Amino acid sequence: MNQEKKGILLESGTNELEVILFEVGIGTFGINVMKVREIIQPLALTTMPHSHAYVEGIIRLRDEVIPVIDLAKALGYEKSAEGNQDKLVVAELNQVKVAFHVHSVSRIHRISWEQIEKPNKLSQGLQDLTIGVIKMEEAMILLLDYEKIVYDIMPEAGMSISKIDGIEKKDRSHKQVLIAEDSPVLRDILKNTLTEAGYRSLIFTEEGKEAWEYLQSSPGEKVDLLVTDIEMPTMDGHHLTKKVKEDPKVQHLPVIIFSSLITGDLYHKGVQVGADAQISKPELGKLVEELDRLLNL
Repeated sequence: MNQEKKGILLESGTNELEVILFEVGIGTFGINVMKVREIIQPLALTTMPHSHAYVEGIIRLRDEVIPVIDLAKALGYEKSAEGNQDKLVVAELNQVKVAFHVHSVSRIHRISWEQIEKPNKLSQGLQDLTIGVIKMEEAMILLLDYEKIVYDIMPEAGMSISKIDGIEKKDRSHKQVLIAEDSPVLRDILKNTLTEAGYRSLIFTEEGKEAWEYLQSSPGEKVDLLVTDIEMPTMDGHHLTKKVKEDPKVQHLPVIIFSSLITGDLYHKGVQVGADAQISKPELGKLVEELDRLLNL
């Protein structure tokens, strides 16, 4: 897996991504290659008392203890009939490692974020857990909100207002912050957290293209800083940052990339497209600190 990933690294800001396709029940799903650490055969499980219904147990993988999430149960599907094709997709999200139990893994596919549409009511009834739909000739592929799945099961692994404890609370409302984040759950958490910290002039968009169009169509609206996720339908955060930094009208705007994908390779990409800061979710305290630093507060 690691060698395969090295061979498909994309240039910065191209608005492309690589997804690993897998099946669960009757559905075909995709996960960003950059979230996946490896794909392995199912290992012996140790069950945990009082664990969440979707958690099958824990495995030990090279001295790391990793929870296994039954993705079929989380999505409302039955177990695989025979199980001989089952795999564990070991992923790292928000600095937490988990293994998703899936029914088969097919291949890696390169796509553009422009091919990804927002979910609708036809998303196999999974629109609440879907961040995008990839329309391909042979199938409709759902990109799941893996962070939400993990957060629902393990709230302690997500973001919360308590993670800004120690940050000085003061009036920061004179600074206007534009935030591009496609997850409704994370938008709510960011709104509550930044408001609690004193940032009250917040503009939210659901994806990068919407944020870019706002910057282009509202020249009279003063935006002091942009915060962007990386994974978003239509236009990803790297491409958005690159467009901002190449446009004379808005290139002065500080950009913070706030994502669960701040790994070595992707950190390098963020530097290449001109990000002023890059923070890994769920470090909300660090986000407020960087907002203050870049806005001279």
